[in-house]
Amino acid sequence: MRSSNPVFSRRGFTRGNDYAGFEAQGARGAQGVPGGFPQGGNPYAQAPRNPYDQPQPLTAEGMEQMYAAPAAGPAQTGRMTIDDVVTRTGMTLGTVVVGAVLGWVAIPDNVGLAVGAALIAFVLAMIQAFKRRPVPALILGYAVFEGVFLGVLSRAYNEAWQGAPVQAVLGTMAIFAGMLIAYRARIIRVTARYQRIGLAVAIGFVLAMLVNLLFAAFGSSDGLGLRTGPLGIVFCLLGIALGAFFLSLDFKQVEDGIRGGAPQQESWLAAFGLTLSLVWIYLELLRLIAILRD
Repeated sequence: MRSSNPVFSRRGFTRGNDYAGFEAQGARGAQGVPGGFPQGGNPYAQAPRNPYDQPQPLTAEGMEQMYAAPAAGPAQTGRMTIDDVVTRTGMTLGTVVVGAVLGWVAIPDNVGLAVGAALIAFVLAMIQAFKRRPVPALILGYAVFEGVFLGVLSRAYNEAWQGAPVQAVLGTMAIFAGMLIAYRARIIRVTARYQRIGLAVAIGFVLAMLVNLLFAAFGSSDGLGLRTGPLGIVFCLLGIALGAFFLSLDFKQVEDGIRGGAPQQESWLAAFGLTLSLVWIYLELLRLIAILRD
């Protein structure tokens, strides 16, 4: 399964043939379609049983052993559950909050340190994105440094536009809740076409932001005007919509992983993906609030 975030396009559950059934069931649909397997089905589905296997005769002793054995649960089977995803996501977001408090209180005016923290967070995220398996230390390290950057940035916004960070946090929570309800109610259906259109828009959005950054660095301080005025509002709304789109892909990844019996450690990747999407939405809301209040 591929990434819902165009920057971290390798994000997703474990690739390759490390677990039974991944290559057999999912590889055909993965060609060029980030975020899902439209033709290959669930990548975590187990390989079909050999129809020629002969069943072994069941004896009375064997039946007694079966009944005496404890029922298999998530902890015994080592499969990912929704509780695993919620726990890991809570740990990751909690680490982001701790980092943000540190950035807000301890280093409020050190822009250089904040930029350095952002760069470290980006590097850690990229390393995890290219790893075949989740590394909790990388994910939590990303969360700490991203939190520090968000804390410094949020305090700067709060000094310029009082209460903007609180409004952005509440807006992020509302978007998350709304997308989760819409996904659970099947108002939003993550299809192959939905993913292709969304990823195409996301790639165009990221490229436009890069061009705007280049013009801001080497030309006008306002760049192409994509972050100010009416055009800035339009691009912020588009960015928020893309963040909601990323969330829907994250929900689909979690659902497929649980339904198909993904390994328990893959819940760290689910937490990583959800954190990336929520941070994206928060930053876009923060910019939108600043533009509107100006």
